[in-house]
Parts: sequence; structure tokens; C-alpha cells
Amino acid sequence: MKLTELGTGGLEIIDLTRVLDENLPIYTDGAYSDPPFEVETWCTIQSQGFKVARLSMGTQTGTHIDAPAHFAEGGAALEALPLDALIGGYLWVDLHEVMQMVERGFEPAHQGEAILFLTSSVQTVTEISEEVLNALLELKCSVWLSVFGVRVAGQGIFYFHQALSEAGKYLIEDVDEEMAMRVRPGGELVALPLRLKGVSGAPCRVVVRQMMIS
Repeated sequence: MKLTELGTGGLEIIDLTRVLDENLPIYTDGAYSDPPFEVETWCTIQSQGFKVARLSMGTQTGTHIDAPAHFAEGGAALEALPLDALIGGYLWVDLHEVMQMVERGFEPAHQGEAILFLTSSVQTVTEISEEVLNALLELKCSVWLSVFGVRVAGQGIFYFHQALSEAGKYLIEDVDEEMAMRVRPGGELVALPLRLKGVSGAPCRVVVRQMMIS
């Protein structure tokens, strides 16, 4: 029985979305920086009878999803991903444990999930081998979620992202790491990006539902 058939009783809802505020980290590398996140008053109740703020941010601000177009020239934009690919069960993989057992052979226990949830028990960026990356790319998971970040041994810093883009995969990243450590296998994930067209990504709300532990 799916969690969606159980109602809300006995379910834990975990919000993996980072708060969008002045404390939000913005990607910076040398002289380059993503657009800053800014909220400024546009009008007030006193001036117009209602309150509106103006938002300014990049497409990869906060918790967001990358489309293949983010790293692959001519790659699919955000709107090419069907909504049902962003809702459902996930394959939960601890990359640190995977790398510990890779010599014995790594075969993900995939059961048709469309979402791949990548975490690490050491709670840091995990370096994986090309062998593990290729095994994961073989899975029919169109959406990947990375909690702590992934690097591929012997390759450049963006190699992992480029490989996903070239394979037509979508990547959710910059989630709330502390909340993500509460996620266990067997839950369901919902990721709802802003409905933008022709862009390489968008901020999104990411929520997991899983059974409570009694």
C-alpha cells in the first residue's frame, strides 16, 4: 500500500526546503556570483491599500532543481519534465556506504522509482568512482536529489553535474541538510518548482512524507 493511500495519520512530513531570507548562501566562485536574493517593498497598505514586495533572485537560488540545460548546451529546459516525475517514491542511497562496498559490486536495489535520493552518513560531499556514477546513471530515475553534494574521483568539480545533464537527468540540490538526515528509505517525495518556461532551473519546495517511527 502506498503512503498516499494511508491519509495523514501516522505520517511524518519533512520539509527539505531552505528558508529564503538574508541568511541564504549564494553560490560564489572567485569573481563570479549568482544573483543575490533580494526582497524589497513595492507598495504598502498605507500607500495602496495592500502590501506587495518585489523579489529578485537567480534560477538556482536556495533549494532548487537543475534542468539538463543548466550544464548541457541544447539540453532540456525545466518545462520538459512532467509533473508526475516530481511526485512519488524514491530510491534512498547512502553514497558513503556504497563506496565502502564497491569492491564487492554495487547493484542499486531499484524498484522502479523515478526519484533517486542521494545522501551520505558522513554528512559531507562524497567522492564516488566513475563506476558508481555509471551504475546510478543506468537507473531509470529522471530526478536526482543530492543532500551533501557529489564529486567524481579524478574529475573536475562540475563533472557530476555535467554527466547528469548529458544523460537528461534533473538534479535537486541545496536542501536543508539537517532535515534531510531525518529521511529514511520507503517514503515519498514531492518537489514543486516554480512553473517557469525556457529556463535552466528554478527554486522549488521539497517535502518528504514517511511513516513515523513508534
